[in-house]
Amino acid sequence: MNSLKKDNPKLPVSSVWLMETIAEYKGKQELYTKQTPQVLKSLMEMALIESAESSNRIEGVTIDKNRLKPVVVGHSKPRDRSEEEIAGYRKALELIHKKHKSLRVTSETIKELHRLCRGEIWDSGKWKEKDNDIIRKYPDGHVEVIFKPVTAKQTPQMVEQLCLSYENSLDQLKYPPLYAAAGFVLDFLSIHPFRDGNGRVSRLLTLLILYQHGYQVGKYISLERIVEQSKETYYEALNKSSKSWHEAKHDILPWLNYFLGTIVSAYKEFEARANAIKEEGGSKTSLVMDVIDHQHGEFTISDVINECSSVSRVMIKNVLLRMKKDKKIRCLGRGKSAKWVRMV
Repeated sequence: MNSLKKDNPKLPVSSVWLMETIAEYKGKQELYTKQTPQVLKSLMEMALIESAESSNRIEGVTIDKNRLKPVVVGHSKPRDRSEEEIAGYRKALELIHKKHKSLRVTSETIKELHRLCRGEIWDSGKWKEKDNDIIRKYPDGHVEVIFKPVTAKQTPQMVEQLCLSYENSLDQLKYPPLYAAAGFVLDFLSIHPFRDGNGRVSRLLTLLILYQHGYQVGKYISLERIVEQSKETYYEALNKSSKSWHEAKHDILPWLNYFLGTIVSAYKEFEARANAIKEEGGSKTSLVMDVIDHQHGEFTISDVINECSSVSRVMIKNVLLRMKKDKKIRCLGRGKSAKWVRMV
């Protein structure tokens, strides 16, 4: 495909530095993943919730805070279309977490990820039937076409070609794996193969490909949340790198550096959390505070206990009282079933 046509691409120092930084973090990855299983379980659950929420919110799909955790973690039955899409994204994430070793990057895998994250909508898992433009809407109502993706007629063949080019680039060792991953995602977004949901599928594919190259950080830190927090930079890099894409004369570097930067950010956060939890004498307190900080909407002491089974109820209550005193959380009632909420 267009981003995977050049042999031995010359990368600037900035890109090489980012790749080397990621390689260093990958080398230390096993040290972090050998920490307390309960801590890792908590991080995985937080990442699952944040990923499902952020990736959908980028596309304008939102859900009530009090319903987020029940839908994502509790498998509560969706009540509306938005909850259906959130639940579907969770299913797609679970598929990747559990079966990334056996999932090949193919047209069928891509359609399955789309089918899952789009729920029961009529065109889930189906290529677009009509041409679609990527547009920008202005406050005055003016609409500007900023990119024309591949036509609907060309889409099946182009996706098939993209998957084959990506697989071939790995077999022939033509590119560093992270360059191939970034190129694949850029080409996928430029093809824009679905009527809707392209961004969400691209983020799922990013997680899958990183897993397959041994980068497990997306299991513990939400890459989707990092993208959401840098949304303006994300769109800017994508727009810059998609110019002249159809002629294969585009500049992949803005997108490549953004792509690599999100992975570095995730690893930095993972290391910081792992080190904080590892600090002598503060591991259990840090775990409880981390769990509380990532509660969505109202929660009870039982919710925290379920995520911190290695910590006593007395210690959890003490942490809650300390955080209440510091005005980080607020109690909404009395007794064991009292609701708590984080202060914004």
